[in-house]
Formats: sequence, structure tokens, C-alpha cells
Amino acid sequence: MTEKILIIIPAYNESESIKKTIQEILALPFKVDIAVIDDGSSDATSRYAKETTANVLTLPFNLGIGGAVQTGFQFAFKKNYDIAVQIDADGQHDGAFLQDLVTPVKSGEVDIAIGSRFIGPFLGYRSSFVRRIGINFFAHLISFLVQDRVTDPTSGFRAFNRKAIKAFALDYPYDYPEPEAIVLAQRLNLRFKEIPVQMRKRQAGHSSIRYLRTLYYMVKVTLAILLDMLKPQKRLI
Repeated sequence: MTEKILIIIPAYNESESIKKTIQEILALPFKVDIAVIDDGSSDATSRYAKETTANVLTLPFNLGIGGAVQTGFQFAFKKNYDIAVQIDADGQHDGAFLQDLVTPVKSGEVDIAIGSRFIGPFLGYRSSFVRRIGINFFAHLISFLVQDRVTDPTSGFRAFNRKAIKAFALDYPYDYPEPEAIVLAQRLNLRFKEIPVQMRKRQAGHSSIRYLRTLYYMVKVTLAILLDMLKPQKRLI
């Protein structure tokens, strides 16, 4: 890959997995830079990340996943990266699929590529039953709103070109942003497609969206998406 690529890793209390995640990416057979966005962690996430060659941006307090990812976009935009790739810190995303994800962005086919675990042939780990209910709900809702098939709207394994980097550096959803960001992308006329990838169980720690929080997540994100739809059509600057 000749493009200048930045891997954005939002991390909140991921000390058990962050170093291994970084090392796996650095072992890939092509050059990328890494920016770990330490989202106000209370553990050793920042310290372990700094033991690698990754850039580490430490936020003074917890902004949430949206704020952390937007910080990564702002860094990518300021540093003139051609492509940015969002990867979770928990080891769920397999770096072996990074090139597959980047290829349609690099070729100019799309502005955003989203890694989906629900497109064959890689139909392996799919998360818990309760989480799949939420994913299926948002897949149907967002597919209807954007008038295009979306299978994995909560996937945080995504690649973005310069146009998308600039757009999301300026405006990006907070809290649980992945489903809402797809709708925002469509309203900004950003082209996107899903790419089949294989995902793994998180390597350590626990997801912040469990049990009753899944229902809270579904209601909150649905309201945010519907409110966004009532706003005037967005345009890229």
C-alpha cells in the first residue's frame, strides 16, 4: 500500500488487550501508522500503548466512543492521511482483513468500507443472542432509511477516504455512533459498501452494551437517528 494510512483505535480501559492489538497490526506486511485514542481510561491502557510505536492521544476524561473516534478523524485530517481505518481495541477485528477493507476505498469505488460479519463466506463469530437482536433491528431500520442493504450496522471495523475523514472530523455522532454514522454518511452523499470479514470474540474485558443496556442502546440510537432525519440535508464543506 502506497497510500498514507492511519489506524484509529479508540480505547477505554483496554489494558489487557491494547498492546496485543497494536502488535498484530504492526506485524502486517505493509506500512500503516497507528493512533490510539485513550478515552480517559482509569487503567494502564495509555501506558501499555506508549510502550509501542503507536501515537497515543490521551483524552482528559471519558468522551465516549463517538468522541474518541472523532478525535482520531481530526488527527487523520490534520496529518493529511489518505485513508483512516477504525479498529476496536479489544482484539475483535482481525487485521488480516485490513487490505480487503481498504481496497475499495483505495480504488475510489467507495468513500467508506464497512466490515460485515454477516456476509459469506466468513460467517463465524456473531456475538451474543441479545446483541444480535439489536443488530438485526438496526440492520432493517437503516436499510430502510438509506434504501440500501446493510447487514452489520454496529460494526466498528471501517475504512474511510479523505472525503469521509474530513466530513467526520467536523461532525460525528457521539455515544454509540456506528449505526447513526451510516445514516449521516448517506445524508452527506458519501458512498459506502459492506465487505465480508471475520470477527473474533473480544480478547479481554467486557462490552459496555450488555443485558438491559441493549434495550437502552436501541431506544437511544433509534431516537438519535430519527431526529437526525428531521434536520436539514447536510452538505460537505
